[in-house]
Amino acid sequence: MLQIGDKMPFFEVVDQDGNKVASSDLIGKKTIIYFYPKDNTPGCTAEACSLRDNYEALLAQGYNVVGVSKDSAASHRKFIDKFSLPFTLLSDTSTQMLQDFGAWGEKKMCGKVSVGTLRRTFIFDENGILVRIIEKVDTKNHAAQILD
Repeated sequence: MLQIGDKMPFFEVVDQDGNKVASSDLIGKKTIIYFYPKDNTPGCTAEACSLRDNYEALLAQGYNVVGVSKDSAASHRKFIDKFSLPFTLLSDTSTQMLQDFGAWGEKKMCGKVSVGTLRRTFIFDENGILVRIIEKVDTKNHAAQILD
């Protein structure tokens, strides 16, 4: 997993509209990259809506917000439209970006072990240097966790 002080890993994936987005596109502004398991699930919707409802406060602090899951671009477009999300969602169907960031791995739920997306948030400065990691995401209050 990434450590504080690490440079943003290289990636090139597509957004909700099928446009290519590369890590180099995010250099020059503070960026929040949050990884979540699946569009339209209760926890992921709560997390996205927390960020949406506090989007102006995040912008005021100079942040660019980007969500990432392994869902398709089309799924992301529907998710954005359904919940009026004002930020970009990236589609990492290969899970390469998830793996490079350390947001892919073993997780336990209801006693079952599976491999999948780990809900994590990485905050980078304008130079693409990691300044903060949030591993215990409070989905309903995620924006407050970031703004603290």
